[in-house]
Amino acid sequence: MPVPQKKQQGLGRARLLRSSGVMAVGGLVLGALAGAGLSASLRDGPPGPGLVFSDEFDGPAGPPDLDKWNLIDGHLGYNDELDYYRPENAALDGRGRLVITARDDNAHLFDCRPRRCAATSARLTTEGRFTFTYGRIEARIKVPGGQGMWPAFWARRDPPDAGRGEIDVMEILGRDPGAVHSSLHGDRDLDVTDTYRLPDGQDFAGDFHVFAAEWRKDGICFSVDGLTHACRKKAATPGWEFDRPYFLLLNLAVGGDWAEGPDKSTKFPRHMLVDYVRVSRLG
Repeated sequence: MPVPQKKQQGLGRARLLRSSGVMAVGGLVLGALAGAGLSASLRDGPPGPGLVFSDEFDGPAGPPDLDKWNLIDGHLGYNDELDYYRPENAALDGRGRLVITARDDNAHLFDCRPRRCAATSARLTTEGRFTFTYGRIEARIKVPGGQGMWPAFWARRDPPDAGRGEIDVMEILGRDPGAVHSSLHGDRDLDVTDTYRLPDGQDFAGDFHVFAAEWRKDGICFSVDGLTHACRKKAATPGWEFDRPYFLLLNLAVGGDWAEGPDKSTKFPRHMLVDYVRVSRLG
């Protein structure tokens, strides 16, 4: 199937880099979108189709839009990861893409207790900028391959300390770049994962792909390049945690209990390229 093209032109010891100007409208935090005339809320169900958040990453080379994104600074200590997140590892390339870079330069200087870090990388969130309940979540991404790489595009329950709710639209393990994993995690032991594998030995590191989730009151469906590969229904999923606000995340983790650590075959730097991120109402 052809890949859709881009349009024409406080966590652990970490800190959040933010800017001001957040506005809440009926439970939907719009941040920088407030000036774009987007005033409807998704909290009570989407009234119809329409874009409510997007970043096309079309700005000049330099930092991403801090009115839309927080940049994590520090080691979060999650999943036994071996990465230290640094804001400078996320930047626009001036050609319409966000580049998240994992580097091993001087990574040993950072503390990823109980070990030294294997790499620095980046993690972006819309916490405090944009939250939503129900809608179509999508991003066009080219992931890096390589042992120990763990790119992800996901949404997390807001606020994070309210529970462990996660909608993992895309997770890919660098050692197996032909498979994408889409998961739901929540309280009361909710952990379900669906896996889709590209045909004919293709892998996701070879090109851009569109990863999406359609989140409705009665369930969530995951798709790749417009092909729905999994659906989970609320009525059939004990411990459902998905009727409340969530915020977006992009990150390139290194190592961890699922991805395992990089080895001698892993070549740095590794790059995760993001063409766009969008959230739309569903009709």
